Amino acid sequence: MAFETFAKNRMPSKGQPAVTIQKRGALSLNNAAFEAIGAPAFVELLYDPDERLIGIRKSDEDTPHAYAVRGTGINQATRVVSGKAFLSYYDIPRKVARRWIAEERDGMLVIDLKQPGTEVSGHSSRAHEGGG
Repeated sequence: MAFETFAKNRMPSKGQPAVTIQKRGALSLNNAAFEAIGAPAFVELLYDPDERLIGIRKSDEDTPHAYAVRGTGINQATRVVSGKAFLSYYDIPRKVARRWIAEERDGMLVIDLKQPGTEVSGHSSRAHEGGG
């Protein structure tokens, strides 16, 4: 078995927006990600297939393609959006849960799938603290 050096940037700091694509198809946003897009009750999911970028943008319940955002975890600190149909339609892998540091662009959270992201394992409260 080979040793691997832990890179400090693997886990986002509490103030750094992060989005996790879960194995069951949900997208979870840590509190920093949720706040970065205005703490919405509804979002739109967007995809740029050429650049392999996922966008998450604030929306409202009257938008026909809006997804509800629900809180989970300790103190509802992680927000979850059901994205199974979205991920399946664009053939975005979800065999393992993976977290990306998100970037805010023009009021939208952007996740770059060209980056490997960080594999997330376990379903403990520790997995949700600050990293969602």
